[in-house]
Amino acid sequence: MAQYEITAPPASDQSPMAQSESQEAAVLTRIVAHCNEFRGAELSRSLGQLVLNLVLFGGLVAAMYATLAGGLWPITILLMLPAAGLLTRLFIVQHDCGHGSFFKSSRANHAVGWALSVLTFTPYGFWRDAHNRHHANSGNLTRRGMGGVDTLTVEEYQRLTPFKKGLYKFYRNPLTLLVSGPPIYFILLQRFPIASPMPYTEVYYGMKGPRIWQSVMLLNVALIVFYSALAFFFGWLATLIVFLPTVSLAGIAGAWLFYIQHQYEDAYWRPHKEWDYTRAALYGSSHYALPPVLQWFTGNIGLHHIHHLCSLIPNYRLQECYDKSPDLQKLPKLTFVDSLKSARLSLWDEAQGRMVGFSALR
Repeated sequence: MAQYEITAPPASDQSPMAQSESQEAAVLTRIVAHCNEFRGAELSRSLGQLVLNLVLFGGLVAAMYATLAGGLWPITILLMLPAAGLLTRLFIVQHDCGHGSFFKSSRANHAVGWALSVLTFTPYGFWRDAHNRHHANSGNLTRRGMGGVDTLTVEEYQRLTPFKKGLYKFYRNPLTLLVSGPPIYFILLQRFPIASPMPYTEVYYGMKGPRIWQSVMLLNVALIVFYSALAFFFGWLATLIVFLPTVSLAGIAGAWLFYIQHQYEDAYWRPHKEWDYTRAALYGSSHYALPPVLQWFTGNIGLHHIHHLCSLIPNYRLQECYDKSPDLQKLPKLTFVDSLKSARLSLWDEAQGRMVGFSALR
């Protein structure tokens, strides 16, 4: 992705650099004002989306149980893909609730977000706080921390001991970060609210406190009760077969989306004194252009630059916001094919101002 290119004619009484900065500021001001017009939930659309997602997901779960009982396990496996897609879509609803954008009522947001956590295996309160930290500091080199993909600069990486370099390489390996890691994280690691520094850096990334323990432990109790009830009626083996692969696939999809939304070659990273929230949102969050079916399953979250700029826009209004802004439509898009190249990127090169892979160090 390249940064935004200003196309408006320059003012004659300014230097070329000042003209460009002035034009960019005007464009950014227009974009911010435009996006603010789409803030706020519409109750009928929120309820309609929530009910439709739950009914479709519940129907697929029932069909998987039925096909397993009938010995039609190949159909069960096929049904896992759309079920994982719908679970991803339900996670987007939980995500919107965490931002306070899905309902106007904060109580309704918290109640629905917490209830959906039983399906997504993600503790609502803990994730909400961590994710809002991510929004507040995305692209800020000085304040990297909880809620994002851990990213080191080339200089930071080169200062590590060989052991910590190995740990970081293991963590940033696509098979770890995007394939095996997400199911382990969503199903197992989120059960334990342990705050600790990542072993390859000296930066503290954790969150702690009674509120975090309460969020995680209440969900753990709810998971035991909910899935024990399903196992009582349908059997433990069937319940494991239905939910573990589905949650794992949804976790992998979610991890890839979160990764590609901020990890691409021309992403925005700046030290705090140079960091700007609006530029970080628009230049450091991708417009991930997906086919319509995948965009539906992912709840329009590919329009991530708009979401980061104004997180109070519910997912079902993001496309409308984009369609009605010529300025937003001039911003670069990241296609699915182009996004695959980003899987190898692991470090921020401050000298070049871009993400690079480990091979660049050689």
